[in-house]
Amino acid sequence: MSIEIDIVNGDASWKDAKPLFEAVWPPHVVATLPWAGIAFAHAELRVLVRDELDDVICHVGIHRRDVTWNGRKLRAGGIGGVLTREDQRGRGYATIALNAAIRTLKDEASTDFALLFCEPKNVPFYAARGWTPFEGEIFAEQPSGRIRFTAIAPYVYDLRRKLRQGTIDLCGLPW
Repeated sequence: MSIEIDIVNGDASWKDAKPLFEAVWPPHVVATLPWAGIAFAHAELRVLVRDELDDVICHVGIHRRDVTWNGRKLRAGGIGGVLTREDQRGRGYATIALNAAIRTLKDEASTDFALLFCEPKNVPFYAARGWTPFEGEIFAEQPSGRIRFTAIAPYVYDLRRKLRQGTIDLCGLPW
């Protein structure tokens, strides 16, 4: 099986990614997840893995934003919407897409650290790829206002800075 990996504009590529989101996270499944009811930011960039039929089989969203850490402004690279079509799991596509997202952030050389939010069942996957728990507090915006974001656990990936604790304000919606 051959695959193609594209890194594309987030808004322009939503039409390509949407069927995968609907297949993996239909409304009845999302309603049961710890992050049900949370408003999330739209990805600026998307890593799309396509099969030989040009179907999107894996997705990783990339977010870039100025955040604050202990009151200090830093540049975060957010990773969100990591998903693989059920019949394509276990083949390394998520690892390939995640590596492409991290490489994109590294190549830009302006991102201090990467941050994602992870359900407990996915911790071994991210830990095996160098992600470390962030042991502090996260604040984010929601339509109702600023909240302490506790729905899913934060994990960081070291780029230019090594963050392990403290307070991060996402200065916007979570990803």
